[in-house]
Amino acid sequence: MNRPAEHPADPDLPRLASVNLNLLVPLLAVLEERSVTRAAARVGITQPAMSHALGRMRRLFGDDLVVRQGSGLVLTPRAAELIGPLRDVLRQTARVVDFPGFDPARDSRTVTLAMTTSTAFVVGPELSRLVTARAPHATVRLRTFIEPQPADFTDDGVDVVLLSQAFSAPYPRERLYENRWVVIAHPDTDPQASALELLSSIPHVTYDARHRVAPYAALDAAGVRYRIGQLISDFLLIPHLVGRSGGVAVHTYRVAQQMRRQMPLRIEEFPLPVAPLGVDVVWNPRLADGEFIAWLRGILAEAIVATERLAATQSGTSSR
Repeated sequence: MNRPAEHPADPDLPRLASVNLNLLVPLLAVLEERSVTRAAARVGITQPAMSHALGRMRRLFGDDLVVRQGSGLVLTPRAAELIGPLRDVLRQTARVVDFPGFDPARDSRTVTLAMTTSTAFVVGPELSRLVTARAPHATVRLRTFIEPQPADFTDDGVDVVLLSQAFSAPYPRERLYENRWVVIAHPDTDPQASALELLSSIPHVTYDARHRVAPYAALDAAGVRYRIGQLISDFLLIPHLVGRSGGVAVHTYRVAQQMRRQMPLRIEEFPLPVAPLGVDVVWNPRLADGEFIAWLRGILAEAIVATERLAATQSGTSSR
């Protein structure tokens, strides 16, 4: 009679019998969401039940895990260390259990897309519409930032980050679309003035950032003299301020075109050669669901085609 192969004893395994492993899923939800309410909705339990589970997690780990700071929750150092290993363990467990592949018609996950406010202004509505239509039980979450931080790529359950090429990323990226540079001005400016005359005669409303956008390097190289009148920390606010209060600015065509739907805004082509601004896709490196990635990649591509078609239609209408 063949004896079963012997395996070296692991002293930690017997101790797991005393641990409620069902707490690990809500634990990850709390750590990623930094909100008991959102974590409860994500896992599908009530808020009191999630609060009770959080208390049990704190006793299990001997740590507060999340602490109140202002109106939100922040992670303790121990909790920050747990996120990566916890994600890995739960994903490996899911593969062992062999759940069925991603089915957008049935899946109820939260699809989290992170991007700047300007990118959200351009593609956010179409992305939300497509995800809602194709995955009717899913929840769409748009997370916006002014400038990305390292944690934006991996924390808070982010699936994908849409990132301007002006910003660096620690992970591989793929081009989603390009956005040409234009000159925007108040509609009451002299209609006979060229884009170059606008740039050299009217104070600029400019993005206040550490890096210099490419059109200004082109203006400097060409010896064009201009004056900065306002510095704005949010790129998306610039067309609004120009359209309402005056001034001139260098901006991207897609944002300017969308903003012109809300208010009168003069748009002229940038007068000097300059490469367009690329917007890239950066996937969360811990996202291991290949079927979901392929599906969402298709949604992103379809959203860009739809926004380009709409922009072309609006451009044709405004030119008539």
